Amino acid sequence: MRAYIIGRITVNDPQDYQAYADQTVALAEKFGGRFLVKGGEQTALEGNCPERHVIIEFPNRQAALDWYRSEEYRRILPLALSSSSRDIVIVDGI
Repeated sequence: MRAYIIGRITVNDPQDYQAYADQTVALAEKFGGRFLVKGGEQTALEGNCPERHVIIEFPNRQAALDWYRSEEYRRILPLALSSSSRDIVIVDGI
């Protein structure tokens, strides 16, 4: 069953965040992931929305966890944490 990493993100330091974001696509691909949404224009229909959303599809939950827990991702994660406020979840597909 496919799994999705979904991020709701507010960027506080665009330059540092970009250094992180530039590395995520190739890294996700190593674990079978592909970005379905990476920023982009949005229209808030209900509630308070952060400025940025990300959705990454993985073949399964374990692949998503392996990506998030990988040594390569852990090396770039401090850039994201210091330059943004985020809520990140893994959601199983249907």
